[in-house]
Amino acid sequence: MTFLIIFTTAIVFLIWIGKKNNQADWGHGATNVLDGLLRVYCKRFHRQGDVQIEIPDGKILLAPNHISGIDPFLIITATRRPIRFMVAKEEYEKPLLNWMFRAAGCIPVDRTGRVEGAFRSALRALEAGELVAIFPQGGIHRDDEPRHRIKPGIIRLSKLSGCAILPIKIKGVGAPGTVAQSVVKRSHIEFDVHPVVSPELVQTEEFRHGLADWFLDKQDSIFKQIK
Repeated sequence: MTFLIIFTTAIVFLIWIGKKNNQADWGHGATNVLDGLLRVYCKRFHRQGDVQIEIPDGKILLAPNHISGIDPFLIITATRRPIRFMVAKEEYEKPLLNWMFRAAGCIPVDRTGRVEGAFRSALRALEAGELVAIFPQGGIHRDDEPRHRIKPGIIRLSKLSGCAILPIKIKGVGAPGTVAQSVVKRSHIEFDVHPVVSPELVQTEEFRHGLADWFLDKQDSIFKQIK
């Protein structure tokens, strides 16, 4: 009986914390509670603080680097709007993660080449005024194995949707290049947010090189490469 009382009290307390700190409406009460709990986790444990990423009005594709398993949580915490992340299908279908990806409205991407369904879902979300995020470097990478190339998916999606791209660089992750370890090792999170890149500039050959170099800290602006 004592254990049941303690357990129930803990659940009620967590729900209260989640509701109190929820800042984005995901369309479902349980998901909103999870939103609030993730914000406390990122702000306190990973020392992200109250730093916010300013998202311009209109249709925008978010393009963050991908250095750890907590990257989506960090981006969500830094915004006040729900984000539809495009996730590799093999990750999306993992039993322990699938429920969370579904709750957040993530879009599974079949990386064997059948991406049309994912693109259609992303286009519908963008037309509905939702934010869509895609990791242009592909999977998680380690600092000592940097990604020098940008996947073409985000360029194609920008062309199909007419969306500008907002590149975001996550810095200060405690265990870069990891999934589980990044969850439990403390970080000191910072963001470097690049000016919005227009759909026209995204389609230039120089954009891919410029974005890759910017993620690798080889230059302070993508536009230098485009020029």
